[in-house]
Amino acid sequence: MKFLKLIRYQNLLMLAFMQLIFRYGFFKIQNIPLALADWQYGLLVLSTILIAAGGYVINNIFDQQTDAVNKPNMVVVGKSISETHAYNLYIGLTATGVAIGFYLSNVIDKPGFASIFILIAATLYLYATSLKQMMLIGNIVVALLLSFSVVIIGIFDLYPVTGIENQQQMGLLFSILLDYAIFAFVINLLREIVKDIEDTDGDYKQGMNTLPIAIGKSRTGKIVFGLSFIPLFFILFYINKYLFELLFVTIYLLLFVVSLLLFFTVKMWTATTKKELHILSGLLKWILFFGILSVVVISLNIKYNA
Repeated sequence: MKFLKLIRYQNLLMLAFMQLIFRYGFFKIQNIPLALADWQYGLLVLSTILIAAGGYVINNIFDQQTDAVNKPNMVVVGKSISETHAYNLYIGLTATGVAIGFYLSNVIDKPGFASIFILIAATLYLYATSLKQMMLIGNIVVALLLSFSVVIIGIFDLYPVTGIENQQQMGLLFSILLDYAIFAFVINLLREIVKDIEDTDGDYKQGMNTLPIAIGKSRTGKIVFGLSFIPLFFILFYINKYLFELLFVTIYLLLFVVSLLLFFTVKMWTATTKKELHILSGLLKWILFFGILSVVVISLNIKYNA
């Protein structure tokens, strides 16, 4: 159980869910050619999870003193698991994830794509050791890495089987993936900033330069409030332009994404306590979950012309 807490298994399950949803709730329903067999796609998901798990481990190693203040009940490294053991876990998880990525790159005859996995692993290490201490840079990096976990699906499952005859169809699918990647980026960026507000005390003691430390919790909260209108307007625009004729999709998005975003926006204006901020951070996870799940609703609504 301590190991599961160390690798933040809930976040890894969300990551796996996102990638599996796009494969089996979108691509398979569209009945298009795919580059990877089911078991190979499972390896792609596993590789992503292992590298992400390694990122959480190295982050926990360097966050021991910060977590002792912000989340004393969540401290694992140095308490339940030794730092040496944690380093060994980090190396094992990351190396295995990168090795699987190298194998998959050769499966699709694109060996150079192995560098993607190396770059992701290196970025996670840099985030834990230095980038997270830079104002907004760390937040943006984490949000980008999550959104790239959506893009990588297209790189390995669509791009290798894209030719002149299906270029238009594959281009449309890629554009949809990018739309969801942008959505994931914005929602996760908001969540990372909310978490920084929540963790201000511990971060300050560690000499970090997060946004709430630089300009204050209240001002940062108002910035998050303002930024939350971006995904709200983005989704409403998307519904109006592309999905309005799909009744079930429109109802689903209004009920499970737009309404939750509105609730988040309203509450963010007055949120000040750690408990309130923690709840809002969790709410953003649910918004991301329901947002990603909407691709299944869209696929089924189109297929059955409901």
